[in-house]
Amino acid sequence: MTDFNSNNNSNYRQKSPLKRFLSILGLFMFGFYFVLGLLIIFWDNFPIEINPTYKTIFGVVLILYSFMRFVRLWQNNF
Repeated sequence: MTDFNSNNNSNYRQKSPLKRFLSILGLFMFGFYFVLGLLIIFWDNFPIEINPTYKTIFGVVLILYSFMRFVRLWQNNF
C-alpha cells in the first residue's frame, strides 16, 4: 500500500504542451506520407508523367518511410 499511487502517477505523467503538439504533428506527418504513398500508387491520371514501375516504387518508399516515422514516434513517446 505504500507509494503505490505515487509510483503509478510517475509512470503516467501528463505530457507538456510542446511534447503533445510534437506527438500530434508526428502522427499527422505519418498519415500524410502514408496517404501520399497510396495516392501515388493508385492514382491513374497522375499529373506527372512517370513510368508506372517507378511510380509504384516511389509510393512504396513513401509508405515505408511513414512507418519508420511512426516507429520512431512510438519509441519516443511510449
